[in-house]
Amino acid sequence: MPENDPQALSKPEAIGVERSSEHLTTLAKGLCVLTSFSRETPSMTLSEVAKKTGLNAAVARRCLLTLCDLGYVGKLEGRFTLRPEVLVFATLFNETFDLDNTIRPALQELRSKTDHSASFTVITGGDVLYIAHISTQRVLRLQANTGTRFPALLTSTGRSILSTWQDHEIRQFINRYPVAAMTTNTVTAPDAIFSTILAARQQGYAFISDELEYGITSLAVPVHVSGYGVVGAVNSSATTSQIDVAEFVQERLDELQRTAEKIGRRLKTAPDLLAAIRSMAQRSQ
Repeated sequence: MPENDPQALSKPEAIGVERSSEHLTTLAKGLCVLTSFSRETPSMTLSEVAKKTGLNAAVARRCLLTLCDLGYVGKLEGRFTLRPEVLVFATLFNETFDLDNTIRPALQELRSKTDHSASFTVITGGDVLYIAHISTQRVLRLQANTGTRFPALLTSTGRSILSTWQDHEIRQFINRYPVAAMTTNTVTAPDAIFSTILAARQQGYAFISDELEYGITSLAVPVHVSGYGVVGAVNSSATTSQIDVAEFVQERLDELQRTAEKIGRRLKTAPDLLAAIRSMAQRSQ
């Protein structure tokens, strides 16, 4: 699935599950419209929304006007844009599952010890979804936050999670979600990507440098929960120019593995959050 695909929520085949007989197409289309706004398109005309979502103009119009009535979208001088009310969706997940006291403490400790960003992600569709992220101040085009999605095959956490899958599952994933080059270092050939994932399996970690974007080097390991297997991955990301890439893994791996173990143990004591995360993983395979 392409990054930030606006139609992802209306396409169950994009996340590898069959459409439910109770599927509400109208709701799916509304969510499709809501998620079509992005950093590149913070405001759009009706025709632009229709084009980006693939919906006809009449349907897009009804969705937009309904979202305006609900307070999630605003309209000014013929252009539509998100309103702050949409922030309730992000805070709802955070507050429901108490991320500040489950996942974030371990990430914050890792960030404090390394002075580099730390994240916990899961795979959903063809992307990794950031469930929790502790950032540093970096001037980069691609900034990660809670809720950010990036192509799984181009990230250390994505490759780390995939390395725990069966070979045929990995190949199916690579074929279903082809990726485009983000930099001259990006690995895009299916066989080459497969090899990098197998290497991550053998090593116990995934490492990328300047593939997703120039200036980003990242190391990730899977997060295991006893009795449930791998539920996600944790990473540590640094600015390439500020580290010794050759020594990054050796210096960071032990601390990263300890962080993964802490998160795994904490998730075991948070069954509702664990169930929510596992449901995402099941929809991706």
